[in-house]
Amino acid sequence: MLTFFSLNAFKLVLLALIALLGLVIWRYSAVALAGEADKPRFMRALAITLSAVVFTLLSNHLVFFGLGWIAISLALQQLLLFYPQRPRAQLAAHKKALTARFSEVLLALTFTLIYLQFGTANITEINQLLNMAQPGSEMLHAAAVLLVIVALLKCAQLPLHGWLIQVVEAPTPVSALLHAGIINLGGILLLLFAPLLSYSSIATNLLLVIALCSTLLAALIMSTRISIKVRLAWSTVAQMGLMLVEIALGLYTLALLHLLAHSCYKAYAFLHSGNAVNHYLAAQLAQQTPPRAWHWLLSLLLAVLLVSLSHSLLGLSSLSSAVLLILAITVLLAPALNIADRRRPLRLLVASAYASGLLMLYFCLKALLSPIMPSPHSVTIAADLLASLAFCSLFVLALLLRYQSHRSGMNKIFIWLNAGGYLDEWATRVTLKIWPCNGRKQVAAGEKATMQEVK
Repeated sequence: MLTFFSLNAFKLVLLALIALLGLVIWRYSAVALAGEADKPRFMRALAITLSAVVFTLLSNHLVFFGLGWIAISLALQQLLLFYPQRPRAQLAAHKKALTARFSEVLLALTFTLIYLQFGTANITEINQLLNMAQPGSEMLHAAAVLLVIVALLKCAQLPLHGWLIQVVEAPTPVSALLHAGIINLGGILLLLFAPLLSYSSIATNLLLVIALCSTLLAALIMSTRISIKVRLAWSTVAQMGLMLVEIALGLYTLALLHLLAHSCYKAYAFLHSGNAVNHYLAAQLAQQTPPRAWHWLLSLLLAVLLVSLSHSLLGLSSLSSAVLLILAITVLLAPALNIADRRRPLRLLVASAYASGLLMLYFCLKALLSPIMPSPHSVTIAADLLASLAFCSLFVLALLLRYQSHRSGMNKIFIWLNAGGYLDEWATRVTLKIWPCNGRKQVAAGEKATMQEVK
């Protein structure tokens, strides 16, 4: 049995996260679904889903891992169809099922290639052999590329992202479980098989390019949305893309921290989404004006100063990670300057102290978690520069959409983004042609309604 299952520090961190999320979502579901006739069915499916996730994480055998992976998808399917009479829920579950079956076939092919290469199904032994493997194995390159595709599908990256956006039709606890937990499995898969990813530069570059494109598009599309849940869904696509970019760049510890923070935030955001109206009204009453150009410039300069100081003291592993931190701190500092009063210097000082505290927390957690993470692969200068340029482009485009959307060119971009680039419409039609859904007319009606509501 010990060869079939394993436990290490990395898995313990993930299991602690699952335990926390599972407890919160379980208690929320028990209250939120009170009075529902099918509540016992929902709670059973939730328990099976959580158990399947734990089983998969503990698995140290390719067959057991694959079975757990399939069990998660099948159990989640029952949660997505908790309201089977809703056409949009049917559509989302149908698209999710097709994507899941495809990813499971690819995962089986990946594991088959790995087994044929090494003659063992023990994951620990496989990773050890991968660390010693000689370059040039076409079988391992193919396995790495397939593994990347599986992760991209699991993380709902563009253009096969539509099911994640439409899954908001399911009960709120399902959205919280999916966006805070299940969606992370693609990144976890890559971290568990990090030596295989490190072996193939082809797979790493493929992951970087697709994840970067998904991050940029999803983040910009999110800024055009009004619905709180839909904004959160697009945010998940963007955040998963960013996490995959971090993995592609070998920033494994940052990816784990990102995963943990995103999971906790998304669980809170979805379970607390019922208070969104109150938050919106409070923001309207505050009548805050958006930061001006010089506010952003000053915030950027302060962020560069803080990150440079941190780098000189503690060091950063890459240019892209420094750029990411600088832009994040810039967004944090800018709102402190938008009100011109005597308290503005104090607000800026408090915001700067808060940003400094977050930086210190990041470096402390990084030092704490780095020993339990796989050894990162080397990153080319071109990949590092590409990611840095993409992050800066996203920052600039987001500001242009916010302040210059009235201009003709930006307005056209806004309209295209508001339509989601028409990617999901194409994916939906292809999905229904490949695998027609029962109740096609109802689903078609749901598709039309979804296209309107998700905007």
